[in-house]
Order: sequence, then structure tokens, then C-alpha cells
Amino acid sequence: GEPPAWAPGPAQAAALLEEAADLLVLHRDFAAAVERCEAGCDSLGPGTGHGPGHESFAEVKCSLCVVGIQALAEMNRWREVLSWVLQYYHVPEHLPPKVLELCILLYSKVREPQVMLEVGSSWLRDHTNRSLPEYGALLELYLVHVLLPLGCFEGAEELVRGAGAVFDSDQQLAFLSTICQSRCQWAQQEETHSAAEEQQDPVTETVLGALSQKLLTMLTLLRRALRSMSNHFYLLPYKKMLLATFLLYLVVVRLDPASPTSLPFIYKLVQLFRQAWAAVLSPIHRPPIRD
Repeated sequence: GEPPAWAPGPAQAAALLEEAADLLVLHRDFAAAVERCEAGCDSLGPGTGHGPGHESFAEVKCSLCVVGIQALAEMNRWREVLSWVLQYYHVPEHLPPKVLELCILLYSKVREPQVMLEVGSSWLRDHTNRSLPEYGALLELYLVHVLLPLGCFEGAEELVRGAGAVFDSDQQLAFLSTICQSRCQWAQQEETHSAAEEQQDPVTETVLGALSQKLLTMLTLLRRALRSMSNHFYLLPYKKMLLATFLLYLVVVRLDPASPTSLPFIYKLVQLFRQAWAAVLSPIHRPPIRD
């Protein structure tokens, strides 16, 4: 039982892995843990995945990435995780099952499953990965945490039907049933959302109608007052008075002109203002023309 005589690179990577694990778990120094993981992966180099002892090298590299993923997540730097991992494995198909699993779970937890959509698909389509014992579990994980939350039901069904070598008929039927249930729930949520949006429109129209009626009443009263005074004060600036009333009303109802919901109401106010202005300055109330 003597330990294998590793080359200086792999031996250094194993030592850095131990340091990174201590920094992560014992000292909670996440930034330093990431630095040790990066140094360990760099020490392995691109050519350590082949030849004698490559399985041990791959295991050390995978462990370094696992510790690094956890440290980045602890620092809330989860957005960097996938790109950070791919700089050491270059393509999604080469990701170890444990690293892919952590990435899927991480981006599902932060509600960004779309990040893993193409990566997971590329990994699962790879023929070499299909022979791995973890393939079935990762396919199920990808299905539940990526495809179904994104509403990719056709892709999910295609993936399950094409996994005849991994799942037996009972498992395939169970997965297809789960996909069907998820599709129905998705459709119900869409209908509920659409119904809620439709219910908001009548309420908005009712409120706008009530406010418009109030404004019309105010302008009608003003029109009557102006009519009674028109014979004596025909030089009175009607337009300025109506504009002042209009602005006063906006202040009273505390309308926010910048709000998108205010635009239909403002449009109605402008229409009412024009109607009232035309009524007040009708020919019978205009100042007489004197020669």
C-alpha cells in the first residue's frame, strides 16, 4: 500500500485541493479557496487527462472544481460558475457528472435554469457520456430542473423517448406522465394570468369613466358660470381659466403623467377639455364684433 508516485503537477494539485477544502470548510475564506482551486487546475495542465493514472488526475481536477463551485456560490458569484468551470474543461461534453450535477442544481436554485439548457443538452447527446452510470440520474435531473421549468415539453418528450437504452418502458411512461402533468399546469397558469389581465381592463375603464364624469361635471358648472358672465366680461380669458381648472384637477386627483396607466386618462381629459372649450366659446357666447 504505498501511495502512487505522482508527478510534481498532480502532487501539487492534490496538496492545493487539501488547502482549498480547509479554507472552504474550516476558515470560510472563500476567495482564497477559489485561488487554490485555480492554482491546482492550472498545475494539472491540459495533458493530464490521458495516460497512466489519468483517472486519479481527473478525480483531483473534478474535486478542485467542486470546491471552487461551492466557494463561488458562497460568495454569491454564481453567475461566474459555468464559465469558470468551462475554462478547465473547454466544452460541456467533457464536464464530469458531479460538476454538471452541481451546476444544474445551482442554476435551478437561483431560478436561472436557462443557463444550463444548451450545456445539459450537449452533454446528454454525447455518445461517450451515455455509457456512464450517472447518465440516467443526470437526464432525470436535467428534465426536472431545466426543461420542465422552462416549458420545453416537446424537447422533454423527445429526450425521454430517445432514452430507451437508459430507462425501461415503465420509467419512460412515468416520465411522460410527469411531462403531461407539467404541461397542463403550465397551461392553467397561462390561462389564469390571461384572465387576471383581462379583469384589470374593466376596472380601469370604470375608474377612468368615473373620474372623467367628475371632470365633465366641473367643466359644465364652469361653463354655466361663464355663460352668466359672458355679457359683462366678454374680454375674460376663458382659455386660461379652463386650463387652470384642468391643471387643478390633475393636482386634486394626484395623477402621475409619467405612469403608463395615466396615458388613456390624460387622453380623455384632453378630449373633454376640447369639448368644453368648444362649448364655452360657441358662437352665441363669443364677444360681439363691433364696427
